[in-house]
Amino acid sequence: MKEKKKIEEQIEEQVEQPIEEEVQEQAPEESTPSVEELEARIAELEDKNLRMMAEFDNYRRRTNKEKLELMATAGERIFTEMLPLVDDFERALAVIDDEGVRLIYNKFLAFLDKNDVHPIPTEGVDFNTDEHEAVTTFAAGEEQKGKVIDCTQKGYKLGDKVIRFAKVVVGE
Repeated sequence: MKEKKKIEEQIEEQVEQPIEEEVQEQAPEESTPSVEELEARIAELEDKNLRMMAEFDNYRRRTNKEKLELMATAGERIFTEMLPLVDDFERALAVIDDEGVRLIYNKFLAFLDKNDVHPIPTEGVDFNTDEHEAVTTFAAGEEQKGKVIDCTQKGYKLGDKVIRFAKVVVGE
């Protein structure tokens, strides 16, 4: 039995030695990168970092611009839906000269003015497609050609943005 164990141990030693030698031969040598390779890697990482910083800066600017635009026009829908009320007040004042209605109308106009909602001028101005919508044209002579003759519905701006175009009659 002892001989058998000795023989097995010898066989194991002989088998293990070549395997360890093979593993050592197959293991890749740790190569140290050259200075040029390291400098190229550093330049690549610096370029990536610079691009990421520029991309983030653009993102920050874009989101800040969107926030400012959103805040500037946040009430646009509300003000647009209030404009028919102004029209109704004006119609009521044309028929009824009531001091209470006029007071409420003036307060309402002051509220709109405070929130940067202003009527678009129409009387005697040149027709402007950026602010006016031509409902019809009217032959009014040479001096009225291309000018607004009458306004059928007031237009309004919220800041510099038109929230309702003025419906006008244009001279031809």
